Amino acid sequence: MTGVQTCALPILASSKSWEKICNDLGALNHNFNESPFYLSAEQIKKSCQSFKATSEKEVRLLCKQDTRDSRPDVFVQNDLFLLPVKNGSYCIVKGEGYVDIPQINSLPKEYDSKLDFRLDSAEVGDSEMQHLDFAYASSLIRTFMGDDSLLLTIRGRKYTPKFSFRVGKQTIEVESVQTEVDAGYEGRDKIVLIEAKNSKTANTIVRQLFYPYKQWKAHSNKEVYLLFFEKQGNFYNIWQYSFENEDDYNSIKLLKSERYEIIGPNNSNG
Repeated sequence: MTGVQTCALPILASSKSWEKICNDLGALNHNFNESPFYLSAEQIKKSCQSFKATSEKEVRLLCKQDTRDSRPDVFVQNDLFLLPVKNGSYCIVKGEGYVDIPQINSLPKEYDSKLDFRLDSAEVGDSEMQHLDFAYASSLIRTFMGDDSLLLTIRGRKYTPKFSFRVGKQTIEVESVQTEVDAGYEGRDKIVLIEAKNSKTANTIVRQLFYPYKQWKAHSNKEVYLLFFEKQGNFYNIWQYSFENEDDYNSIKLLKSERYEIIGPNNSNG
């Protein structure tokens, strides 16, 4: 999904706010090797109430740390990352919270779109959702997954059931956390969940894949597959990830990746 615009000032403001939050709550005196540090949105809001700028006091913005570089300085310096555990509740965890999205250096594959007419709506705007919908309409997602039965059935925000998992040796319990996938497709024997971006992404927080994965593992007996999707220039990049252990946050691994150029009615090659 579209992220908060980043520049020098918001990053500094976030670092300033989180330094105060950690000092007010005594977070840096906590033994993160033994357990996560829990805190609430109300505690964050109270600690930052004297700040003037929205980026310095808005809980939603302060807790949006979707890449390693978007973390505040105090998190970077102490090898920490943030996870939601309940609506309005968070925990600060020690360890690796992110997964790399490697550059695909192979030559792009030419993919013949299954569309036999031009989609005018696909050429209005430049959003990740638009590009993802065009890739699906062209049947590229079905082709990548090798499943012609996939249908768009999941989109938007939902709340997780209760589940637990491990980060290192620490157990974390989650309940009723709001998740959002850019698209989810269901076929005869699988569910495919996609996180889409619209610019070159070096890494992303594992949570964006892991929480929806746990959610749909609980809701369906079908196999759950995870894709990361990004359009770069004229190319459509797809990475497939999985978890070797569904209860281990850090067991994420890359299975395969492909780079495509869609040939069809919506380009000069069609």
